[in-house]
Order: sequence, then C-alpha cells, then structure tokens
Amino acid sequence: MTQFQITIDNSGEVFHCGSDRNVLEAMEAALCKGIPVGCRNGGCGACKARVLDGRYGTRKMSRAVISEEEQAEGYVLACKTYPQGDLRLAAAAVVAKRVAGFEFSMGWQSIDRKKEA
Repeated sequence: MTQFQITIDNSGEVFHCGSDRNVLEAMEAALCKGIPVGCRNGGCGACKARVLDGRYGTRKMSRAVISEEEQAEGYVLACKTYPQGDLRLAAAAVVAKRVAGFEFSMGWQSIDRKKEA
C-alpha cells in the first residue's frame, strides 16, 4: 500500500497515511496531536480541518459540522478523509458545536467543589 505524506501546517507535524486509512487515525498512530480528536466518527466536528493542498476523498460528513459551503472551500473532518496523494492541511481553530447547542473544547476543565462543613 502506498503511503502518502500528511503535513499539518499549524503544528509542523508530518506523518504518513495510506489511502485505506483516515487521516485522523494515521495521525493518532504516529503520536501526532496537530488536529483535535473527538468522537472519531464524524458527528462532533472536533477534527475539522482545511485541506490546503493535495488530493483526497471523504466519506459522508455531518452537515451539522461541515456545511456545503465549507466543504467547497476545502474543509473536511479528518476522521472522514482519505488521502489520494500527499496532503497539507490546517486544523480549524474553532470550538465545535452540535446543532442542539452542545459546545465543548478539547482542553481539560477544572471543577471547583465546595467543601462540606
């Protein structure tokens, strides 16, 4: 299987991915962290990225997180993107939101609890 070079502009990370593996899965296997990871199934939008250069194919992406306009501009979900050549992409620097209004970020949050008297 031919391996393609994947470059994440935001982080400068480079890894390899075959056409039978999605970009997010290959990134994780290479221990890279340039694209946020969420549900790994296309529903949350955490792994939204913009392809800056290269050929690729995608599987069905939720319109709740990637609009037709965004897709036409090169936005993809890394978990649904399969390279067909070397790719250069950039992680989208936005907080992913679901249609229902659920919002999350990929960072850890602390919870302050009151001490019981």
